[in-house]
Amino acid sequence: MAEPHPIYLAGELFSAKHLAGNAALGEEISRISEGRFRCVLPQDLPQELAGRTTSRGIRDQDLRALLACDAAIFHYDGLELDSGTVVEYLFAKFADLPAVLLRTDFRDAGDQKEGDPWNLMTSFYPRTEKVWLNSMELYHAGLRAEGTAWAAAEAMIRRVAAEVCAALDKVLAMEPMLPRETGPAVYDWLALMPGFDNVPAAREETARLHREKVAKGLL
Repeated sequence: MAEPHPIYLAGELFSAKHLAGNAALGEEISRISEGRFRCVLPQDLPQELAGRTTSRGIRDQDLRALLACDAAIFHYDGLELDSGTVVEYLFAKFADLPAVLLRTDFRDAGDQKEGDPWNLMTSFYPRTEKVWLNSMELYHAGLRAEGTAWAAAEAMIRRVAAEVCAALDKVLAMEPMLPRETGPAVYDWLALMPGFDNVPAAREETARLHREKVAKGLL
């Protein structure tokens, strides 16, 4: 069996419902994809390692984990998008990572009269698929079918995970946008631009990641 695609799962990490929802979705994506996708949850990264309990250390660790993945999912919920998630999405686009924008918030928002329900500055980027589902409708459909709140929640997560897996298949099949000849320079810049704490190590790491992605056909 081929190695699973590591998929970065970006979103809010500030409450029990965020942490539990991320964990449930990540596991269901792995199950539905039959192990083809393995979600990397920032909440699971070992923050107790030296230097990684600082704000800068946590940020550096998350950005490096994102770059190491083959694709990423970004939770785009809320009337205002989570700012950290938006930064991670744009960083992924600089790296030409395949991306899925996931919104399960049924509210319309943003400044686009016709289009995505969020700020227009985070729309229209290539190699990106969008999944927008009404979680309340899915939950109540599950409640009618399953009879209990927990079973309804599980049915809702299954539907979301299935839609996300289909979107991941689409974006991973898309041709890279980053020109092959400029890829090494771009990935070197991605080690310099964030101001990582250990720049020499970051440059070595991003060079290795670029080579690995080229070998996989992702770049």
